Amino acid sequence: MTTAILIVSARKNRRERVERVVLIPPPAGSAPAEPDAATRSDAPADATGRRADATGRRADAAARGAIAARADALAAAPLLNCLLREVAVPEAAEPEAAEPEAVVPEVVEPDAADPEAAEPEAAGPEAAEPEAVEPEAAEPEMAEQQVHEPEVAERQMAEPRSRRGARQVHRLPSGRLLRVRGARRPAEPEVRADGAWHRLDHRGLVDLVATELRHHTGLTNPELPAEMLDSRDAVAALLAARARATPPEDPYLRSEQSLLTGHPHHPAPKTRGGGPPGGWLPYAPEAYARFPLVLLGLREDTVVEDGDTAALDALGEAPPGYRLLPAHPWQLDLARTALAPAFADGRLVRLGTTPFDTWPTAAVRTLYAPGPDLFLKFSLDVRITNDIRRLWRHDLLRLRRTDAAATRALAAVGGPAAWLSDRGYRTAGFAFEELAVMVRDGLHAHVTPGATPLLAAGLVEGFEGSPLAGTADPAHWWEAYLAAVVPPALAAFADHGVVLEAHLQNTLVAVDSAGRPVQALFRDAEGVKLLPETERAAGWERLVYCLVVNHLTEVAAALADHHHGLDPWPAARRELARHDLPEVHALLAAPTLPGKTNLLLRWTGADGADARYLPLPNPLAGS
Repeated sequence: MTTAILIVSARKNRRERVERVVLIPPPAGSAPAEPDAATRSDAPADATGRRADATGRRADAAARGAIAARADALAAAPLLNCLLREVAVPEAAEPEAAEPEAVVPEVVEPDAADPEAAEPEAAGPEAAEPEAVEPEAAEPEMAEQQVHEPEVAERQMAEPRSRRGARQVHRLPSGRLLRVRGARRPAEPEVRADGAWHRLDHRGLVDLVATELRHHTGLTNPELPAEMLDSRDAVAALLAARARATPPEDPYLRSEQSLLTGHPHHPAPKTRGGGPPGGWLPYAPEAYARFPLVLLGLREDTVVEDGDTAALDALGEAPPGYRLLPAHPWQLDLARTALAPAFADGRLVRLGTTPFDTWPTAAVRTLYAPGPDLFLKFSLDVRITNDIRRLWRHDLLRLRRTDAAATRALAAVGGPAAWLSDRGYRTAGFAFEELAVMVRDGLHAHVTPGATPLLAAGLVEGFEGSPLAGTADPAHWWEAYLAAVVPPALAAFADHGVVLEAHLQNTLVAVDSAGRPVQALFRDAEGVKLLPETERAAGWERLVYCLVVNHLTEVAAALADHHHGLDPWPAARRELARHDLPEVHALLAAPTLPGKTNLLLRWTGADGADARYLPLPNPLAGS
């Protein structure tokens, strides 16, 4: 039997008519129905072709539905983390019923005179027929591609499935109750209304968050809900692209390009400026992108540079009177209007592309070129998480000082810890921020021989071959991880007044052939703070947030998820206690840790650098 249903798009509330085939078994004792011509094995060739086409369409719809459901779940988790951390109050947990009722889409027979008259219930990630969800019309490049393996999106994540159990209930600023399943990656949000729990789809969750933030702050912000929806749609586009792509063979690159969820406590971690996926997918690390750099000739009298930029001149050959300036192709497109006069009058000339590909890292705007073993960081005029990702003039002008301080601090620590130096930058005086490129050390000169560097954030997110998931001795692995990461970060602060931004995306952890952590490598002078320019208390708070809350807490939770029964906090407490710092003693006795309020920061329109913190329970206290 064929039944018509209506599906509501999560992004645009657009209704779409689709067909669903419902298989109903015949009554007992009845004769089997005569097979239709298109389904008989002796059917004519044209009928067989139609059957194959129908099967292909159903498979494609199933794949798109699986991607849509996975995108909803991946986008909901960090948004719920923000909501629950920043404005909700926990209530009692509800035990799980033995057989929870499945949530299924409502089957609607539309009125022939008004095909949009009936509005179905929005279905959550557990909808029985997710394959019926069609891609958005605004993204035809996704619809044109056929994804024949609906399970591919699930396989991309090495993180284990959340264990079913009690649902935690939270009271929101409006007084409404919200319940979710899971703690580290909350899922399946339901709101209480009219004496019953109602599942929220992603759009419903975004609407709920906006309403609650208006109650909480008295402010409105139409931009942030749009970013939340864009982030979800970006995840869907990334999932579809990954299903058609091959991950890099190099474990390091695989770890850098693994972040489908991204920042676990940001309301829109994957937003890409709201543009169509065709504009940014070719440059997305999460889509396993790789591409050559565009090479420009920059007229010599307009060059502005500082530090060691010799590596840029080795990328190609500039004509007489020009210097070589590599450019990110996406940024060239974003800034094309502003740069058009410079191309017209000859201050800029196009010289082709590099003969090799570069790989975008987790930061999106920083690219790695394995051949020359070089990192290059560019401006991108796109908001990613809290900021427009430009290389700002004020940061570039202080780059040499902060980088030199971090280089000295890590060199003095001793042992294998290393700093990837931001050696220098080059840009155009007439487009100082738009065309800036920063040169960063590569890996080969710094990584312990025989070790493999991996992005710490990738270990948390999960990727094929991750040693965090695969270790046979998680307690020993965790002790080695702590010994590699914690001492250099604390020594840089205590002995040199250098506050490393040692969060997950700025830390690489090298592992030996057995997968055991043996070295930490830190990067990004732009985020480094120096004492006493920054007050010591503020610098310590920043270090605790980056190193403990953003970094160690997430690695510990991922490790415990993969290795049930492991309590990671006694080992973390022992490692920290080895360092005789008054701030460490206070940290181990404190009931709370500072948690960054990214949701409120974005809702209130605060500057991304203006970090605000709220107290979170300290797992180190009493461990």
